Amino acid sequence: MKSISNGRPYDTPKEIANTAREQEGNSSNAEPDFRIARDGTWFYHGSPILRKSLVKLFSTVLKCGSDGRFWLETPVERVEVSVEDAPFIAVSATQVGCGVNQIIHFRTNLDEVVEAGPEHPIHVAVDPDTGQPAPYVIIRPGLEALIARSVFYDLVLWAEEDTAAGELFLQSKQIRFSLGRFVEEKNQHDANSSG
Repeated sequence: MKSISNGRPYDTPKEIANTAREQEGNSSNAEPDFRIARDGTWFYHGSPILRKSLVKLFSTVLKCGSDGRFWLETPVERVEVSVEDAPFIAVSATQVGCGVNQIIHFRTNLDEVVEAGPEHPIHVAVDPDTGQPAPYVIIRPGLEALIARSVFYDLVLWAEEDTAAGELFLQSKQIRFSLGRFVEEKNQHDANSSG
């Protein structure tokens, strides 16, 4: 690499170039400076970021790669972010209309609003630790919001049953989203009489 000092070109000393490469290599093994906790709290060097406006700004440059790793990306810098679950939390939902004309609006912890549909699908995974449903909605490509438990209960109330398929589903923007499968329980009388 050539630089100019006092009008004269010179080569960057190998020691400086090697040190820079070592630091770049070590930074990928280091703990990321930014972390997003499961509850949606953003941290910088272990301290919570208390200014919501600053977190909102950071969230606008948050990206996710095909490898599932997150980073903040600006034209001049790319900084890795550790995300415990999802980078956003869906803290409220509203229902407009009903049946096939129903639209579900989600608001995130950072006040971003999306309508569940083809661009913002809902999916429900099962938490491997608890066996409980873990519902999500896509906010932007590669970035999803964990749907808060109270909000998920609202979705269940708005849902319809497909008894033939044994499925609870929700419609939004004419798209059907599965909220999970259910098992018909026999009433206690039937269980006692079969014994």
